[in-house]
Amino acid sequence: MPTVMLGRTPSEVHGRLPAPGSTAPDFRLVDADFRDVRLADFAGKRKLLNIVPSLNTGVCAASARRFNAAAASLANTAVLVISADLPFVQQGFCETEGLRDVTTLSLMRGRKFAKDYGVLITSGPWEGICARAVVVLDENDRVVHAQLVPSIDDEPDYDAALAALR
Repeated sequence: MPTVMLGRTPSEVHGRLPAPGSTAPDFRLVDADFRDVRLADFAGKRKLLNIVPSLNTGVCAASARRFNAAAASLANTAVLVISADLPFVQQGFCETEGLRDVTTLSLMRGRKFAKDYGVLITSGPWEGICARAVVVLDENDRVVHAQLVPSIDDEPDYDAALAALR
């Protein structure tokens, strides 16, 4: 079982990220209007899944801002920010930050996502929410890049994720 660090505390993570070349698992998450959203709703588009514990933390907020800034120049790409936050919290964050080029999705009714994508923290103080990860999918939902960030305190490798979309 992989581990991620939160400060000096290791936390176990359930499963493994989908491997490059594999087909991404379907998901059921919740959008800002409390509607169910599935992977198929982004059919034909490339997808960047920015998976974060909570937008209410500095590093998670920074990654949402960074991928939002890049999103405008990414043709045929949906940039999804996925967290345990409730949809109205995610929407308020985006409004406050002026983020218009990302789609926030909540685990509110989709906890299975965290297991299927290998990001569910199963021990330590953040047990039950997602580790920080980035998964990039092509138009056919094939994984082209996947990174489980070793420390929740660290930002993802933006350059590698964005290069996978070029």
